[in-house]
Amino acid sequence: MSNRDLILMGFGNLLRRKTRSVLTVLGVIIGTCSIVVMLSLGFAMDRGFQEQLAYMGDLTIIDVNNYGGYDMGMMGGSSGSGSQTKLDEQAVARFRQIPNVKAVMPQRSAYMKMAAGRYVGHVNIMGVDPEVMEAFGFEVEMGRLLQASDKDTMVFGRSVAYNFYNPRMNNQNRYYGGMNGDTPPPVDVLTAKLTMTSDMQYGETRNRYDDGNDGPAPKIYDIRGVGILAQSNSEKDYNAYMNRDSLEKILEEQQRQNRNDRGRVDNSQYERVQVKVNRIEDVEAVQETIKAMGHQTYSLTDILTSMKETSRMIQMILGGIGAISLLVAAIGITNTMIMSIYERTREIGVMKVIGARLTDIRKLFLIEAGLIGFAGGLLGVGISYLISMGLNRIGASFMGPDSITKMSVIPFQLALMAIGFSTLIGIIAGYSPARRAMKLSALEAIRNE
Repeated sequence: MSNRDLILMGFGNLLRRKTRSVLTVLGVIIGTCSIVVMLSLGFAMDRGFQEQLAYMGDLTIIDVNNYGGYDMGMMGGSSGSGSQTKLDEQAVARFRQIPNVKAVMPQRSAYMKMAAGRYVGHVNIMGVDPEVMEAFGFEVEMGRLLQASDKDTMVFGRSVAYNFYNPRMNNQNRYYGGMNGDTPPPVDVLTAKLTMTSDMQYGETRNRYDDGNDGPAPKIYDIRGVGILAQSNSEKDYNAYMNRDSLEKILEEQQRQNRNDRGRVDNSQYERVQVKVNRIEDVEAVQETIKAMGHQTYSLTDILTSMKETSRMIQMILGGIGAISLLVAAIGITNTMIMSIYERTREIGVMKVIGARLTDIRKLFLIEAGLIGFAGGLLGVGISYLISMGLNRIGASFMGPDSITKMSVIPFQLALMAIGFSTLIGIIAGYSPARRAMKLSALEAIRNE
């Protein structure tokens, strides 16, 4: 007999006893639905963790930190540069050669005092390479990004303008007022004439308790703002960015002016290097490669990994609970097939007498069991999608319609695996009854009424 004939015969046999077949399929539906819905809760939790971390920053960026680039003698500490690999141009070049690395951005930083008319503010300035800003997700809300030809220009984070205040006003809440966007910043950094210096008392009213400084006054630099970054809910909102070459020149001038080696910056090393990876799946491998070079690294995927371990454990528990229902369904399939053998004993005997092969008889019962598993799995997955939609609507009613976090997520691969698994369970459950049908004596089966 051909496989097509066996499938048609098996389908017809199931339809002859509709009530029993429907009840058996219903057990598979409940089991499949339980597993899929339970696992969908774990997948939703996993995706929720990833979305929360993505809100904190880019998951494909690795921070390589250098905690040994300064002489900390004035603080009673040690540089640690002897025990840590240098984070210099050679290290940056090695990072660029790592597979799946999209871009590398070495950084310098400086904490400066800026002024715009009667307003002053403390600003953290980061020196970066303009060529890779787009690769690292820098987007402007107004103006433009830095260009390679820029020298004394800056791009400001969304919240930096709120750092400015009028030192002549007695306002204890002068910092960060109106950062939620309700109040405009006191200074328009794109149109105002900006100056910058390392003198933290610049623009302030000096009092008689100031110790003073016998050395020359720190140099004042004219700065022009060319862009304001779009809000990113990350450190970009609170920093100002300028061409790294320009910032390094300013730092070198200050060092020569101070003529003081205490707290001296080692210009051959970078304070931090950011590495942009092509895909989130490649972050761990790239990070391990950088660690093997002797550098200290950090990325948001470090947190994501621990979260995924927790999510995976919860998925195993939930999946195990659902698997119990499918186990019960498998027992139901076995019982149905055994009852079918008792009822069709004479039919099996006739098939053997007219020349049906034992393998065909076994295939027939396996196909019937597989059809029960397949039908139950297919309907169970369909009902699971409906339950998932209902859970997400309930979740949206609690978390708000604008929330992107879902309570249940059913990946397409999970649906296919559930259908395949339920079909396999059906075949396994029908294997023992199929072997029993093969071993029946043809003459005894024919005499059976």
